[in-house]
Amino acid sequence: MLHRPPACPPEELAPPEPSASAADEAVRRDIVLRVAGLRKSYGSNEVVRGLDFAIRRGECFGLLGPNGAGKTTTLRCCLGLIEPDAGEIELLGEPVPKFARRARMRVGIVPQMDNLDPDFTVIENLEIYGRYFGITRSLLATRIPKLLDFAGLTSKGDVGIRTLSGGMKRRLTLARALINDPELLILDEPTTGLDPQARHLIWGGLRQLLTQGKTILLTTHFMDEAERLATRLAVIDHGSLIASDTPRALLQAHVEPEVVEVYGDEAKAWGETQGRHLAMRLEVAGETAFCYTHDPKPLLEALASARGVRYLHRPANLEDLFIKLTGRELRD
Repeated sequence: MLHRPPACPPEELAPPEPSASAADEAVRRDIVLRVAGLRKSYGSNEVVRGLDFAIRRGECFGLLGPNGAGKTTTLRCCLGLIEPDAGEIELLGEPVPKFARRARMRVGIVPQMDNLDPDFTVIENLEIYGRYFGITRSLLATRIPKLLDFAGLTSKGDVGIRTLSGGMKRRLTLARALINDPELLILDEPTTGLDPQARHLIWGGLRQLLTQGKTILLTTHFMDEAERLATRLAVIDHGSLIASDTPRALLQAHVEPEVVEVYGDEAKAWGETQGRHLAMRLEVAGETAFCYTHDPKPLLEALASARGVRYLHRPANLEDLFIKLTGRELRD
């Protein structure tokens, strides 16, 4: 007679592995914004050319590119403000542009230019914007003091917009974007035109939001801003994605780790005669020669006795990456 082995107690049974569809659904829920094959043209000018990227919940995703690269057009398509020619957009699980308005109710937006109402006070601007989202007066009364504190504007609640400095207006615009407690915050060049103190204050506020689990999509021309805030970056140029990864991985993949900048009247000549042979890569812009290398020692030894030049030795940064990928020519 055959004896069966004793059955395992229920608690010892291994849990079933999640099905592929369940795993795919979990990944899909983690994506706040998904863009696939996005295209947009104005006449014969194709501004966005088959763009693909996805933003995960809780990260700061930097969208970088020179003027005219297609950043603002991409953002407007993602928000359903303009209709793309081709491609798929899913914002917070909603297809765009079909359900763009429904999705935007869960998004906070800081535009390039402040569009505060100058006829109202600081608090009135927040109240009016909050009503757009259908937020009750009692809830606004709870949220607004916290937002004023977040923006460093607690003492300015009853002040008219016209009396605020540029930095105060920018901080108020950021606070206003948070009035609906958004799942995604879109920042289009949030610190352009601000002094260093105002920029650092806004950076501190944004880092605080990230620690609270907010998701941020950031476009900026300040590479130090992207380096401080972004967990992942996408660099676009002429409407196409040319690189995407973490800042550290992009630097390792595309740029030599050490940079020696040579300045002065003789910098260009020195770069062409000596720097070109001692560096792995040389770029000359105006009166500055940029020497990129893995080993700066030969460059520094040669510069120690060079006449008519000054120099700076530093690690490579995101500005070096941006220039290498998009070029040094001026964009209008």
